[in-house]
Amino acid sequence: MKYLEEFQNPELARRLLDEIRSTVTRPWALMEVCGGQTHTIIRHGIDQLLPDQVELIHGPGCPVCVTPLEVIDKALEIAAHPDVIFCSFGDMLRVPGSDRDLFQVRSQGGDVRVVYSPLDALKIAQQNPHREVVFFGIGFETTAPPNAMTVHQARKLGIPNFSMLVSHVRVPPAIEAIMTSPGCRVQAFLAAGHVCSVMGMGEYPELAARFRVPIVVTGFEPLDILEGIRRTVRQLERGEHTVDNAYPRAVRSEGNPAAQAMLADVFEVTDRAWRGIGTIPASGWRLSERYRDYDAEHRFSVSGITTKEPAACRSGEVLQGFIKPHECEAFGTLCTPRTPLGATMVSSEGACAAYYLYRRLGTTPTPQEASPVV
Repeated sequence: MKYLEEFQNPELARRLLDEIRSTVTRPWALMEVCGGQTHTIIRHGIDQLLPDQVELIHGPGCPVCVTPLEVIDKALEIAAHPDVIFCSFGDMLRVPGSDRDLFQVRSQGGDVRVVYSPLDALKIAQQNPHREVVFFGIGFETTAPPNAMTVHQARKLGIPNFSMLVSHVRVPPAIEAIMTSPGCRVQAFLAAGHVCSVMGMGEYPELAARFRVPIVVTGFEPLDILEGIRRTVRQLERGEHTVDNAYPRAVRSEGNPAAQAMLADVFEVTDRAWRGIGTIPASGWRLSERYRDYDAEHRFSVSGITTKEPAACRSGEVLQGFIKPHECEAFGTLCTPRTPLGATMVSSEGACAAYYLYRRLGTTPTPQEASPVV
């Protein structure tokens, strides 16, 4: 299958690993800023196949995981309204709020539906003109354009019973927050290719120069990850700190201008809270004044909700790369996919979920055991 099988070639993986081993001379800490990349790394044991000098730190790249607890509670309150049809992608239904999740709201009579596109929710609103239909719009720059387009369509078609609960976040401010946080060990970044396919790479050179860190735009297959690591280690060893595109089959330097225009029309930049991390300035989007009538938070007056994270959950430290998931005392005991304390154990892109799914429970398998691919 084009762009899949050829990027999982074991022989090419060995060559890349050999080149990384021959290049590295000192310890380096790299952070991948994408949950999809984290799952590829853990699934194929890439972190365990690398030389000991190269450490991979898992960053806050899971959109479900960084959706703050107060937004989850707002979603739960809205979804419990008897006249509301609440639509969401499936991975949000198990994310715990303060005292329940969307599955429990549905079991208690709430009309909570899984959709595969925000346009599905808009169609439901057209089919149910006497009920309020709310779509839970979360994610990074990757999912923001289709969500923006859906709100644009709702306004254009005059569908008044549709609204969106928005919790969109942006990667560059998160990189800045990581680099300015106390105890930061990150020396380079593997940037998310799908984010850059939308937004381009224009915001990264300033960050690379200011913090003197290489930023390499990387894809999601095993060879993509290894090539990104190879380029990053090469820069680190040479004392360079530039932005490099290791994913040219999907990313252009200017990104997608049409998607960016839609974002600029529908959204405006705002401060945004990240679950387990706190508020990062200018790190998110909200609906602009022109589209404020479609903002579910305002329509249902749920802006005053405050929350407190479970004391036993250390997902914030996981998201910032301070600890690995299995270093949390609750991992695999109090916190499992069936009884999650935090979103990092629920989401299909969460680091805790990856460690649990691929049995990273604290033991270190041999490289031969780690990966059927490489």
